[in-house]
Amino acid sequence: MTFNRRAFLGSAAMTAGLLAAPMVSAQGKPRVVVIGGGVGGATAARYIAKDSGGAIDVTLIEPTRTYYTCFFSNLYLGGFRDMQSLAHSYGTLAAEYGINVVHDWAVGVDRDAKTVTLAGGGNLSYDRLILSPGIDFIEGAVAGWDMSSQNAMPHAYKAGSQTELLKAQIMAMPQGGTYAMVAPPNPYRCPPGPYERVSMVAHTLKQINPTAKILIADPKEKFSKQGLFEEGWNDHYAGMIERVGPDFGGADVAVDPEAMTLSIDGDVNDVDVCNVIPAMKAGRIAEIAGITDGNWAPVNAADMSSKVDANIHVLGDAAAQGDMPKSGFSANSQAKVCANAVRGALTGATVFPARFANTCWSLIDTDNGVKVGATYEATEEKIAKVDGFVSQTGESDDLRAATYQESVGWYDGIVADMFG
Repeated sequence: MTFNRRAFLGSAAMTAGLLAAPMVSAQGKPRVVVIGGGVGGATAARYIAKDSGGAIDVTLIEPTRTYYTCFFSNLYLGGFRDMQSLAHSYGTLAAEYGINVVHDWAVGVDRDAKTVTLAGGGNLSYDRLILSPGIDFIEGAVAGWDMSSQNAMPHAYKAGSQTELLKAQIMAMPQGGTYAMVAPPNPYRCPPGPYERVSMVAHTLKQINPTAKILIADPKEKFSKQGLFEEGWNDHYAGMIERVGPDFGGADVAVDPEAMTLSIDGDVNDVDVCNVIPAMKAGRIAEIAGITDGNWAPVNAADMSSKVDANIHVLGDAAAQGDMPKSGFSANSQAKVCANAVRGALTGATVFPARFANTCWSLIDTDNGVKVGATYEATEEKIAKVDGFVSQTGESDDLRAATYQESVGWYDGIVADMFG
């Protein structure tokens, strides 16, 4: 399947349902509150506002005024994108779609009263609540590291200032120094992400610091696109990258942010940059709402509704939904299914059967793009994989270049689909 901006937007658009008489609440229009302005939240808010024709009051709660995409942020580390190209505002959602964009933190959910409490002191009522809060990190997942360590040892798994900090640290490494990564255990946001990052860091170091080393401590026996990445590392960055898997202590790690050391199975390594990506869980508001299983929020596949509360829907990284990876493409796909279901529930519009898709692209070196993807369907138990595809080792330079250009077209398409 080939994507460009026009093709992505065309495939993304749902056939509009025929609006029946709105189910008007006592206060007027039915109200949808969306928490989280990333891929899932922004897409859901836009589709509900756009396709309801103003019949639903939509509020989007997002603390930041500028959204930086996590997808393609690794390309900033590799020198293929600048930071501004990853930055997007919410102005069009407010001005052209009539969405009430509230820049504040949601700090409470009263499921009985159907209200959301804001850090600024306000309360918002809802008929349906959509949570798309992304990820938080599990405290204690990496010995010696907590959120107070993120300036010394950045995670850079929430794009923006953390990404800029990691890039600055890489650029300041001494010649022949060591960049270390502590990779996360499953499940986590963007399965190929840590390994694309290694590729992009290697690309930069090859140019400015060719004797530098990259050390990966990895608790997983295998990882997404492993054969493709390992082929690429051997072809383009031979001798630079060492990955230590669980058989050799990759799951037994500790860090010391003050001493700048990484211990793997008791072996202490002095490092110059340490990118710690801890184990992950759903964003905090999902836990506050009481709809998680401890780490993630289980949902029904047909409409992304919480298995705890049918009036709450959970999208993207935070959802425990089955076979789909936690990716931007997945969140966008889930958001459109959810938006259609919510609009149908609140206005009587036609609800179409849920269909999902995902593709994850990764860049290994200049014009060397690879991808993996699949289509999915909703079953009673979960979102289930129907079929899939993946790039092959040994592909031609022309095909790899075309795959990279396809990813650029997808990026332009998805941000337009999110923000208008």
